[in-house]
Amino acid sequence: MSPSKTLLSLENITKRFGALAANDDISLRLDEGEVLALLGENGAGKTTLMNILFGHYVQDAGSVRVKDREGNLVTLPPGSPGAALAAGIGMVHQHFTLAENLSGLDNIRLGTEKLLSFGQSGRAREKIAQIIAESGLDVDLERRVDSLTVGEKQRVEILKALYRDARVLILDEPTAVLTPQEAEGLFTVLRRLAANGLGVIFISHKLGEVLSISNRILVLRSGRKAGELVTADADRRAIADLMVGKAVTAIDRKPGVPGAPVLALEGVNLGKSGARQSLVDVSLTLRAGEIVALAGVSGNGQSGIAALLSGLAIPDSGLFSLFGQPVLRADPRDLVRAGLARMPEDRQHDGVVGTMSVADNIAIEDVRSPGFSRFGLLDRKAMQERAVTAIERYDVRCSGPDAEARLLSGGNVQKLILARVLERTPKVILANQPTRGLDIGAQSEVHRRILAARDRGAAILVISEDLDELFTLADRFLVIHAGQVVDAGPTETLDRATVGLLMAGHMNSIESRAS
Repeated sequence: MSPSKTLLSLENITKRFGALAANDDISLRLDEGEVLALLGENGAGKTTLMNILFGHYVQDAGSVRVKDREGNLVTLPPGSPGAALAAGIGMVHQHFTLAENLSGLDNIRLGTEKLLSFGQSGRAREKIAQIIAESGLDVDLERRVDSLTVGEKQRVEILKALYRDARVLILDEPTAVLTPQEAEGLFTVLRRLAANGLGVIFISHKLGEVLSISNRILVLRSGRKAGELVTADADRRAIADLMVGKAVTAIDRKPGVPGAPVLALEGVNLGKSGARQSLVDVSLTLRAGEIVALAGVSGNGQSGIAALLSGLAIPDSGLFSLFGQPVLRADPRDLVRAGLARMPEDRQHDGVVGTMSVADNIAIEDVRSPGFSRFGLLDRKAMQERAVTAIERYDVRCSGPDAEARLLSGGNVQKLILARVLERTPKVILANQPTRGLDIGAQSEVHRRILAARDRGAAILVISEDLDELFTLADRFLVIHAGQVVDAGPTETLDRATVGLLMAGHMNSIESRAS
């Protein structure tokens, strides 16, 4: 595209936090009508770069320039969100920032005008109606936000940005909480907005979606610009190799051979408590040598099932059984002793004790076993030896077994947890978001180890919001919606569209497909 089409230019951006270069001499260009995918794993520098663009951070070097209303590229003052908004930069965060007790219309106007101004309300409705007609972002703005679906809330967020005359729209993991059908609806809207001249920065880790929606791909790695690709010339392998810095071997899953049932929920009901969602009449079975996927939009009851299988809750009614024996009390230690291991969703708070060493964290669930305890005393030598082996085998990057867990990056904490889980050769594994925050190379390694655990005979439940991950791993799919679970059947009989319908609550999709 010609330079006159440039909407946004970030030039030689550098930002350091102490000795860490979060952004190191990064340049980026966005043109009118272009969807630019910004990729990179956790810690690659994406968030820092977008915070500089939006004025939340002040860069140490470099400049941000945006096309003004007269068509000239002007430099934005550093550290000024107000200047970024005035220049037409809008951002929709992964976690929405809407007032749930207000209507969609009031949320759009919030922060730009007085809500009690009736005259302005009329003008606002006219402007929003025009935006909806041009964009296709149809949503009932009279309803309170707390009554809207996740997809509708996202539309309100985008309308809010467009109402403020955004010409550059930043979308941070916009499909993380959408069904495949909702995601495709979003892409239709983005294509229409781009056709009208809007520039979009699309931040995602889902390579299939990036290839579907973007025109160009920019990859960050370790705070630096790793490279750019024209989407029409790219494929998953090329993107993955650029993100990791080396060739990534694809996973070739062979079907498992299911054995005897080892864990079952029968007619389980569980009330909402804290961050845990409720469950309604849930029945499921895990079998030895099988990986079962639990798919669903975040917040539909996954945390309730995870709490049960972690020993943090017991059913209000119904039966939870492990190896044919009923589980009658909430006791994580009992489940661990019985052969169940868990990879928790919140690895920093629930997965490790930050002030304890890597060696202690790897042994923490086994300290009473003969391998780590003699005559009531801890066998520190055995713990160190286990830690050294695990660090090497699972590529836990740290200064050694004595390093405090709190000093590890999120990805390395996840690898530490994986080592603790798999080195015990458990019979049942709960893998809750097992690769969140890991680079693609590390994801592939985690997937291989989970498949190897299945082939050793473990029964595995994988909870993930990434359908690509679930289709890579699972032998069978369960889908959860509003606390209810449906058995969707073997992976080979399913496609993303069917799973997406089930995730949206169309629980008769399986019967309809079968007929």
